[in-house]
Amino acid sequence: MTQQPFSRPGAIDLSALKRPTPAQPPGGSSTSGEAGPQGGTGGVGGSAYAVLVDEQNFQGILEASMGAAVLLVFYSQSRMPQSVGLAEDMQTLSDEFEGRFLVGLVDVDAVPQIAQAMQIPSIPLVIAVIDGRPMPLFQDLAPLDQLREALTQVGQQLTGQGITGRHQPRSTVVASEDGEPVVDPRYAPAQDALGEGNIELAVSEYQKLVDANPADVEAAAGLAMAQLLLRTQGVDLNTARAAAAAAPDNLDAQIMVADLDMLGGHVEDAFHRLVGLVARTTGDDRTRVRDHLIGLFGAVGNDDPRVLRGRQNLASALF
Repeated sequence: MTQQPFSRPGAIDLSALKRPTPAQPPGGSSTSGEAGPQGGTGGVGGSAYAVLVDEQNFQGILEASMGAAVLLVFYSQSRMPQSVGLAEDMQTLSDEFEGRFLVGLVDVDAVPQIAQAMQIPSIPLVIAVIDGRPMPLFQDLAPLDQLREALTQVGQQLTGQGITGRHQPRSTVVASEDGEPVVDPRYAPAQDALGEGNIELAVSEYQKLVDANPADVEAAAGLAMAQLLLRTQGVDLNTARAAAAAAPDNLDAQIMVADLDMLGGHVEDAFHRLVGLVARTTGDDRTRVRDHLIGLFGAVGNDDPRVLRGRQNLASALF
């Protein structure tokens, strides 16, 4: 398999894309579950960490790369039927890596405009997108084990560059037969503790889940929010704001107001305050503020547009 060494890539030119228009979903299927690229309803699509790409969601998928890596898989039933198998394998691996990558499945028969915008030279092709910038990853067929090894290496290289974000699952809604949502039993003890007002117990329960599976993004988000509730418990907002206004460079005071803003739903105000503090600090102080801000990102969710903007602003403040 031909694999390119990973490095920070260049920007995507989207000028070839027209304005989004209603179109048949990729793979020649409709939302009602008609035949897909292999003539069946299964196969490509429907994974928690893989999504079929079309003109309408393409920009959002690129924006998702600001928080964690996106892998675009270009395939074609008409030009190379075997490439559909690659798309299916990449979808399978997306679940195995539990959000380390979001796999965008691009059927070039259904959305040729995207292939044109990306200047795709051949099929199949897998492109890595980081911070909205692409680079070719590999461009031929390979067994599942080789693909798994290649993605493991990519993940290691990303970690070495400080890129450790994960995507939230895209299909986690579970419903009972009557259509009512069902609470995942893993999270029930923590949620019950929150409902009873026992925040310390909720933190402990979420921490157990994260310790057991660090890749569980829902547990990590729950832990971050429970910790936020614990930190702000009993704090008077007006007093905290006055303290922060009197000491603009006091880390504790500024972080507390950011936490209170988060709790009050003023998410972007919280991010803006801490990004500004990152820009004004250095060394251990900067690291502390940055890590706290990243924790707040996790509480909101990596796919949230406010988090994507916050990560962009954080990157600007750091460099």
